[in-house]
Amino acid sequence: MMTAGDHSLYAAAWIAFGVLHSATAGATFRTGLGRFFGRGHRLAYNTLAVAQFAAVLAVGAWLGRTVADFSIATLVLALQYAMLGAGLVLGLAALRSYRAGPFLGWAQLSGDDDDSQPLVTDALHARMRHPLYTAALLVLWGGVRNELGLATAGWGSLYLLVGSMFEERRLIARYGDAYRSYRRATPRFIPQLF
Repeated sequence: MMTAGDHSLYAAAWIAFGVLHSATAGATFRTGLGRFFGRGHRLAYNTLAVAQFAAVLAVGAWLGRTVADFSIATLVLALQYAMLGAGLVLGLAALRSYRAGPFLGWAQLSGDDDDSQPLVTDALHARMRHPLYTAALLVLWGGVRNELGLATAGWGSLYLLVGSMFEERRLIARYGDAYRSYRRATPRFIPQLF
């Protein structure tokens, strides 16, 4: 069982991740991380994000090393596995909507400007604004098996909710009325089926 101190430390790790991740997002090759890494800013951002997230998971693994699994009903467990599967499929499908070079940071290294990236509103993005976040939510909640998993799903969900708000501010600043119209017509996380 995790103590209140364990939960506080895990919460602090998630909050630090959220603050650092959101604070370093939205850079260009002249602003934010771009001041240090130039055209490698997006690649540096992604590398930093992976390292930060790995650190959060390492803190969680250390704090939750003695937690026991919940006793989960078979039907609930089947639903969780379905959520995990749906999250993985949705995440892979959502990634196909992005151009890999700009998304990962390789394109910026060769001079592709961030501002030249179009607003993606087709495929899954025609149904929801943040399909990758929805995929992450499904994986988080589908993976709850114990107290640590529940804390991870809770803090991860809070990060995705708050992070999506910050991301939308950057998208409005970048795409203006086009993004405002898209936001009015398209739900955030739950897909619009019709």
